Amino acid sequence: MSILLQNGTLILPDGPRKADLLVENDRISAIGDRLSSGKARVLDLTGKLVFPGFIDTHTHFEMNKGLPNETADNWASGTRSALAGGTTTVLDFAEPERGASLQSALDTWHSRADGIASCNYSFHMTIKDWNDAIRAELPAMTAQGITSYKIYLAYALRVSDTVAYEVLRAAAREGAVIGCHCENGELVEAGIAAQKQAGRLGPDAHPGARPPAVEAEAVNRWLTIAETAGVPVNIVHLSAERSLEVVRAARARGQKLYVETCPQYLMLDDRVYHLPGFESAKYVFAPPARPAGNREALWDAVADGTVDTIGTDHCSFSTAVKALGRDDFSKIPNGMPGVEDRGVLLYTYGVAAGRISLPRMAQLLSENPARLFGMYPQKGVLAVGSDADIVIYDPNSTGCIQASANHSACDYDPYEGIPITGRVDTVLLNGEIAFQNGRLTEGLGRFVKRGPAQFWR
Repeated sequence: MSILLQNGTLILPDGPRKADLLVENDRISAIGDRLSSGKARVLDLTGKLVFPGFIDTHTHFEMNKGLPNETADNWASGTRSALAGGTTTVLDFAEPERGASLQSALDTWHSRADGIASCNYSFHMTIKDWNDAIRAELPAMTAQGITSYKIYLAYALRVSDTVAYEVLRAAAREGAVIGCHCENGELVEAGIAAQKQAGRLGPDAHPGARPPAVEAEAVNRWLTIAETAGVPVNIVHLSAERSLEVVRAARARGQKLYVETCPQYLMLDDRVYHLPGFESAKYVFAPPARPAGNREALWDAVADGTVDTIGTDHCSFSTAVKALGRDDFSKIPNGMPGVEDRGVLLYTYGVAAGRISLPRMAQLLSENPARLFGMYPQKGVLAVGSDADIVIYDPNSTGCIQASANHSACDYDPYEGIPITGRVDTVLLNGEIAFQNGRLTEGLGRFVKRGPAQFWR
């Protein structure tokens, strides 16, 4: 199938360009002026922007499967929501059971996603246990296209500094990149206990239990471990200005590292923990929303290149599941939806607000994720030979975010009522029109077998 995109503004690495783009089969075959249509289906994109498909570096679909705190979105609903928001590839977190192999987790995640996903997908592999058997599995993971891992310094999942060091060294031999949830787990537990001892059991206690210092300490420790190991690393969902200070100091010393933040840290502040009734439970995620000054510092970091990628940490617990912690904030499941809103939020409050350029938006949502996670230039760029995963964005519409219009199975949207500029008009996935004017074709997603990380600085 051939599709000719005419008269649109292509968002290329060296800047926007008004040009045509021809898709043949599942690849971009030509970019130029006044391309011949031949037998191609023609889409007139006058007044519209053409981006490479967005890549969400951080989702949790079908998490806690079969448990009372299972997420609202499975792979069917979650990837529908992603696609409708312009995300053509998601990187979800496969998590082995305690004592189980990495392969068992990979098999489970494939069984949930294969033939069901409506956007393309791959998996980060979570390291919970570390022993000779797990270490020996890493080459098999690489052979199957899994070239990124995650460890935790918080929760019951947390690993010791020694294990973190050993994982980094072993993964580096595979060309893999390791991301880390950076919070000091022991201090979080102490903070939770202190809030309860003070009689604070509602959602308003959540940010006080895990203040910015707890994140910044863990970021510093993670970067110290990485420096000692001599390995580039990723920091996921960075939320605090104090953590940015640690990152900038490390980079000034020449350390190679990468930073992800999320829309919730750019859009929300800690006032969300003081809403009427139990409404604030919707905003219990970790790290928490910070005081407003942190939000502006993060926007500056997005603009100046300190932040490399923007993922969503989409982890959609329904209001009924959030109510598991009605009498104890520490039992409120941490997470919220957002995979469908990321692109329009970054365009509205980044590009249209004058904070970032269109190419910078494409870097954050497409190019940098593709490079860091071993998919570039197959994905992440509009270039001849690249995959035809393409987002057509109409910047001329206005509206507001509404849960009722969202494709997620979650019963709320945390950005409900927020004004937006523009909308995702059409999405091409693997060279096919998968979403157009609100109509979505399900089940077109493919597994992306990834190569080694491409560290660009």
